[in-house]
Amino acid sequence: MAILKIARMGHPVLAMAAKEVSDPKAAEIRNLVNDMVETMLDANGAGLAAPQVHVPLRLVVFQAPDERADPGLGEDEQFDHTAPLSVLINPQIEVLSPQTEGGWEGCLSVPGLRGWVERPAHIRYRGLGLDGETIERVAKGFHARVVQHECDHLDGRLYTSRMSDLSRLIFESEIRHFNSEVGQVAS
Repeated sequence: MAILKIARMGHPVLAMAAKEVSDPKAAEIRNLVNDMVETMLDANGAGLAAPQVHVPLRLVVFQAPDERADPGLGEDEQFDHTAPLSVLINPQIEVLSPQTEGGWEGCLSVPGLRGWVERPAHIRYRGLGLDGETIERVAKGFHARVVQHECDHLDGRLYTSRMSDLSRLIFESEIRHFNSEVGQVAS
């Protein structure tokens, strides 16, 4: 396994649509996933998409551990907010409710910054695992946010393009000033 170089905002690979993975069970896909997981954990990330490591394929790894969930959410909002370390190949997202939820997002490709992003609060996602079997889950809260954020990378989008108010694009070191105004930070 190896730690891979993470593409930063402005690199062309982050602006292009990724290609479907033709064989999820291929050895090179398993090797890529192992390297992506090691890279994500080394960088203390909640997720990583293949384009972020310069590979334009529709593949994401993510985790939504309880300790990274948005503090202060009600019980309904926290429904299924945790997800184990997951691999999702050729993912698809279905929005289950028109309700949106705002939260602070960061990105390994946009280091040092956070932005307030509104996203659908309740989704279903499906894709393939490394064994080629279908994975399908329903998610809310931080879990839903992480999946949507990572899948955006597969379509050439960064979270900054989803922001409606760029005055809420701030340095991580300054986020403490926003906590009382718009709620706690999800990192």
